Amino acid sequence: MHPQHSGQDTAETPVRTFNSLLQRLFSRHLMDMALLLVVATIFSDLRTGDGLFNDPDLWWHMASGRIVDQTHHFIRVEPYSFTVAGQSWIDPEWLSGLFFWLSYKHLALVGVYVASAIGIFGNVLLIYWRGCWRQANAAVSLWIAGLGVLLMTVNSSARTILFAYLALSVEMAILERAQRGRERMLWLLPPLFCIWINLHGSWLIGLAILALYIACGWFRIDLGIFLQDAFSAAQRKRLLLVLAVSVVLLFINPYGWRLLWNPFDMAFGQTLNISNVQEWQPLNLGWFVGKASVFAIVLMLAAHAVGARKWKLFDLALFFFAWYAAFAHTRFTFLAAVLTLPMIASDLTFSIFLPPPVQKTIPFLNGLIAAGALVVVAHFVPVQGKLQQAVAKELPLRTIVSLQPSWRTMNEDNFGGLMDFYGKPTFIDSRFDTFEHHGVMKDFLDLMKLHESLRLLDQYRIDHVLVKKDEALAYLLERTPGWMVLSREGENTQACVLFARSSAVAGSSAR
Repeated sequence: MHPQHSGQDTAETPVRTFNSLLQRLFSRHLMDMALLLVVATIFSDLRTGDGLFNDPDLWWHMASGRIVDQTHHFIRVEPYSFTVAGQSWIDPEWLSGLFFWLSYKHLALVGVYVASAIGIFGNVLLIYWRGCWRQANAAVSLWIAGLGVLLMTVNSSARTILFAYLALSVEMAILERAQRGRERMLWLLPPLFCIWINLHGSWLIGLAILALYIACGWFRIDLGIFLQDAFSAAQRKRLLLVLAVSVVLLFINPYGWRLLWNPFDMAFGQTLNISNVQEWQPLNLGWFVGKASVFAIVLMLAAHAVGARKWKLFDLALFFFAWYAAFAHTRFTFLAAVLTLPMIASDLTFSIFLPPPVQKTIPFLNGLIAAGALVVVAHFVPVQGKLQQAVAKELPLRTIVSLQPSWRTMNEDNFGGLMDFYGKPTFIDSRFDTFEHHGVMKDFLDLMKLHESLRLLDQYRIDHVLVKKDEALAYLLERTPGWMVLSREGENTQACVLFARSSAVAGSSAR
């Protein structure tokens, strides 16, 4: 005898399916991610647009992307400065620069804003999801990802490294999934590295992490607080093959071995660059990012102390590597956030919170909060005119546009990228690699520090100088016969002054 209510069950199946779909689409995660977008907007340069465009690298990246887009050829010879003109040069981040340029080409500065938002939002959301994948409580992952927003402020502007950190997060997600049995996902790493090397030089960090992952799992360790299972012979073979294929695919780039050598050159051959750029300096613990870093470390140690969990050797090595890099170089607090925060979220869940079952939430309320959060994010998107004002506030836009191509303008390094973008020949810009290798960066530092400045200006046949008004060189030229102030722009600490040789002005007037 058939049950009389079988038809009713069949009729209710679509309803159950719809409810299940609704629960999945409008889950707690949707609400959390939308709230994180609001936090990332408020605590980054996306909130007003001010500071978003002041990274000097952005403008020469877009200028290089424009060359590739318009000529369909990769840059191989110095295209911008008159000091190292004709010298061999490679663009190590050509793909990221092309992405920024295409964004600008189609949507102007709003496009750059959107491209930056994609990089910032993507990194924050990946930290949240990786925490959840490591079986962390969703609420814990939300708060830890919020902490990540603070640590990411060191690079939360229009920078190519945003996309490199996306690649790093994807690599970590693949390794974390492989640890839970999804080992076939390891084959996504070689194509990832193939893309990564064309995005940014940090691919070397990713490759080192993969090698560290393999090394830590080569032997089983169960000693005190350390516990690490060994890979099987088949797993070791697969991992070594993945590593080998990844290295081979690194050569799929426009510059061959020279692009592989670039990060090594950065680390060992550019001492002036490393010692004079602010973000390469040690982390200041008095700064809010320094305090957030200490807080993250304390959270990690407290979670392990309360939970009495054993360290996996790979996690411990990653933790020390990430935070050593962050304390040695301020810019790597972003790196530390990507590598360690999902780990911290997981440890906090298992030491302080009970890992919850599937949480019952109200789909309608989740969707409503998410919609409201997205409206807030959209409200903060500036219009083109406001972004143009932000650029003019940070950089002497009007003065740079007025520079003549025939002038030999000695410029402050931070202005060089915008000069590149507007086709004005530069003395130097923030591509310090090529300038350091040809001695120009040393001469630039001597000029700015008033070490034989007048002799160097004569040596390079400089007829115009563009610097901030509070620089020592500006003070010198204002009091040096034969030099005159041609124009001023900006206010307070951003005020700039353009000097010209009196002979150059007289010659221009005569013509």
